[in-house]
Amino acid sequence: MIESKRRRRVIANIATYFVLATLSMFCIGPMIWMFLTSLKYEADIVTQTMQYIPRRVTFDNYVAIWTQSGFPRLIANSLVVTFLTVTICVATGTLAAYAFSRFAFRGRTQLMLGYLVVRMFPAVMMIIPLYVVMRGVGLVDSRFGLALAYTSFLLPLFVWMLKGFFDSAPKELESAARIDGSTRLGAMVRIVMPLARNGLVASSVFIAIAAWNEFLFALMLTTGQGSRTWPVGLQLMVGEFQLPWGVLAAGGILSILPVIVLFAIVQRTMVQGLTAGAIKG
Repeated sequence: MIESKRRRRVIANIATYFVLATLSMFCIGPMIWMFLTSLKYEADIVTQTMQYIPRRVTFDNYVAIWTQSGFPRLIANSLVVTFLTVTICVATGTLAAYAFSRFAFRGRTQLMLGYLVVRMFPAVMMIIPLYVVMRGVGLVDSRFGLALAYTSFLLPLFVWMLKGFFDSAPKELESAARIDGSTRLGAMVRIVMPLARNGLVASSVFIAIAAWNEFLFALMLTTGQGSRTWPVGLQLMVGEFQLPWGVLAAGGILSILPVIVLFAIVQRTMVQGLTAGAIKG
């Protein structure tokens, strides 16, 4: 009996590791293939026989996209727009999430459901109204205007995520701070936000990644190099009779480096925040 249980446990572990390895390769495989493609000459990419490993390694694709295009400016625009989007969401969404978590006011449930309804509609339905409004106030083809457009559909997600972490913070500690003379805002800043710090980081990272990779709004609301982001810049490199696979692959690798660096910095805090949300939320 014991031997049979041990054998079943071993088989289950092997099956689990096999599934995890398969899913990992399914997720990491395209990035590995893109990296290998970025190291190939153009003549070695489009061939009759598939070349998995580059026979000749070159960094010309990286040099070309960094020096012969406006890619550095595109990356800078994406960094600025992402920073502005996260800043706006944190500044306004934190107050909104705290209000939904701590106050019982008329229309609270309906307003929270309204936030969900905004997330249900396709983003393409918001482009024309946003374009008309932004053209009226002179924010079309600007990085700040693009950040506001991103905020319009990312702020509800941020509020919903952060509200769950605020709900898990004990109200007794906040009440004790209020008794000691702290204001409501002071109690939120000194008591609630440190307790929900991991959740705040996790929510901000999700918003940053969504803003960094967004393509549709950036395509429709920007027309010049001064505010265009990297997803649009890569798409515009594809011509009618030209498809530079190596350069596009190099651009993709350079584009995911900031995300990798961000994950390396906040990985532990983000995992703790997601775990706390899963247990307490």
